[in-house]
Amino acid sequence: MVHPSDPIPSFPPTAHLETVPVLKALNRASPALGTLKGQARSIPNQGILIDTLALQEAKVSSEIENIVTTQDELFQADLFPDSPQSAAAKEVARYRDAVKLGFERLHSTGLITNNTLIELYRLLKGRSDGFRKIPGTVLKNESTGETVFTPPQDAGVIVDQMSALEHFINDDSQCDLDPLIKMALIHHRFESIHPFSDGNGRIGRILNVLYLVRSGLLDIPILYLSRHITRNKAQYYRLLQAVRATGHWQDWIIFMLNAVAETPAVTLQLVHGIHRQMASVKHRMRAELPKLYSQDLLNNLFRHPYTRIAYVQKDLNLQARQTASRYLEQLAEHGFVQKHRIGTSNYYINVNLVRLFMEVTGESEAR
Repeated sequence: MVHPSDPIPSFPPTAHLETVPVLKALNRASPALGTLKGQARSIPNQGILIDTLALQEAKVSSEIENIVTTQDELFQADLFPDSPQSAAAKEVARYRDAVKLGFERLHSTGLITNNTLIELYRLLKGRSDGFRKIPGTVLKNESTGETVFTPPQDAGVIVDQMSALEHFINDDSQCDLDPLIKMALIHHRFESIHPFSDGNGRIGRILNVLYLVRSGLLDIPILYLSRHITRNKAQYYRLLQAVRATGHWQDWIIFMLNAVAETPAVTLQLVHGIHRQMASVKHRMRAELPKLYSQDLLNNLFRHPYTRIAYVQKDLNLQARQTASRYLEQLAEHGFVQKHRIGTSNYYINVNLVRLFMEVTGESEAR
């Protein structure tokens, strides 16, 4: 057993990692992820999934850090960013924005760089600093307060180790491991370097899904990986530390592969539910409001579960605000959306879509 202040293990590990139990877990994870990738393509506008599912991932990932909010708070914060909101809702919205920013950077460069991770950290935390420069960071047991691990303290060491990790992430010739196994190694290394003064868990979870996109295992960052971690939080932290203490990787890799195997089921429920609802609304709108129907309007109702006049005006490229207002009033009269008012502003809720989020994520059961 190592002392909490001992250096983190050398990286990448030299041990044989593709053991029989790991390969069995991999054989469950890979097809599940492949199914998700294929089914996600059934939604014609991928921006709908990025916007709506990234917000759901942000909500669950933030709960791991005890940042808890509701669907209503989240969508209200998205709708009226300048109005008073809970700190949790603001932080979750910033996480969603960080996922989207990371995807944009990856899409434009094909790389996951340290500069991108620093950008994500600054957006998430609303700060202007980067990697830690001041020593004193330790990781403690939440229950006992005992120090369980001390990450690198020297600023130069942190930069060196993050540079090596950046190279490992982006150089596909450096090792011949399956990308899902490599993702487990990357996540562990990032959390062990713990390069930022705060937000490392959330940035590390964004890194997971960005790496899956970079590897071609997903087209867009929509995997609900944080849900598995939330439900197995104690095991997650125990296995993170066990690798540092013993150098044995198998159980940690299997844990992450199991997360990948089980998590797509939740995301698939949302993807299938969105697909069914979009088809139903499209059919009804064409029958009941044929002059109003357009694909852009349909996309708006699903990209923004809480929508407003300005969103419709922008998405449909309408010159007159009154036209967008008239569209939403007609949709409300026919039951496609539910009209609400806050202060002097009207907003419109796609109630069935929000209900789907609550049912799949279990929020309706918790209330």
